[in-house]
Amino acid sequence: MNECTLQDQTYKEELLVPTFELESTFSGLVCGIDEVGRGPWAGPVVAASFIFLDPPSLSKDLQHTVKDSKKLSPTKREELYHKLVTLTAASHGVGLASVQEIDQLNILKATFLAMERSVTALPQRPHTCLIDGKYVPSFPDMTTHAVIKGDDVSLSIAAASIIAKVTRDRIMADLAKQYPMYNWQKNAGYGTAEHQKALRLYGVSPHHRKSFAPIRKLLETSPLAV
Repeated sequence: MNECTLQDQTYKEELLVPTFELESTFSGLVCGIDEVGRGPWAGPVVAASFIFLDPPSLSKDLQHTVKDSKKLSPTKREELYHKLVTLTAASHGVGLASVQEIDQLNILKATFLAMERSVTALPQRPHTCLIDGKYVPSFPDMTTHAVIKGDDVSLSIAAASIIAKVTRDRIMADLAKQYPMYNWQKNAGYGTAEHQKALRLYGVSPHHRKSFAPIRKLLETSPLAV
């Protein structure tokens, strides 16, 4: 019975399609915000903000295909990324916090900083920000709302998740050209088995988060660095 229930729940989550329903309850410009990269052991944390300036003009096809970036293949994410950033009746902003800022501030504060930078990068100042997650920052002159599983609910947050994911994946792929031993173009800096093996063999790079426990422990036991 439990197994069936879990399977049913997974099926229901896969069927979830974000809409404009939440956005429509607010007046003025509504911005969706999402981040990517809180968990990896290397690389920056990236946030994106997205505003659909004229929701009724959005094609049905795009409405039905934009969803949580984790539920999309890399090819589909790239395709939707291109459509979203070239959409006339929309605007977006991207912000990131560096590894150094993550180590100095902690990952939560660095994530909030990246979100703030993504809002600042928007061509327009939104009135309301819908932010994926439980804990969210506050911004001057606008209201912020935490939306649990927001990329399954809000089309604006889902669009932001795609922008943030593709942007960060590209950053990690570029860093992988300098440090191919860690295979970041594949693991995006997460602590996979192959990443851990490379760390033991080659040590810690300047792009690793030294405040994260696994990296900190490795530096304490083996200070080798590339």
